[in-house]
Order: sequence, then structure tokens, then C-alpha cells
Amino acid sequence: MINNKNEKKIVKCSGCYYFFITYKKERPWGCKKFGFISKSIPAIEVFSTTGIECAYRKEKNI
Repeated sequence: MINNKNEKKIVKCSGCYYFFITYKKERPWGCKKFGFISKSIPAIEVFSTTGIECAYRKEKNI
């Protein structure tokens, strides 16, 4: 078994309270917390813009 300690856990938007689908073909995903819609998943957009993983992920209480 290989134990890679340098492997980062990627933040996933699915299941997040702030994540939503816009149904717009050109920008299908959005984030209510940051207030934007995007062509890529919001967590990826946040990381590529700021260089920091999303810290606002909040589980939906279904």
C-alpha cells in the first residue's frame, strides 16, 4: 500500500449548501456564498483565482 502524504483532499461542491445549478449552458454552476456563476465547478474556480481551497463549504441539512 502506498501512503502519499502530499496528496491533497479536493473540496467538492456537490452537497454544499451554497452550491446551485443555473441551467445556463454557458455557465451551469454557481456559488451563493461567493455570489458568482461559472463554467467550471465553483471550488475549482475559487482555487484557480485565489490559490486557496474553499473554506466556506457547508453541508446541506436535508
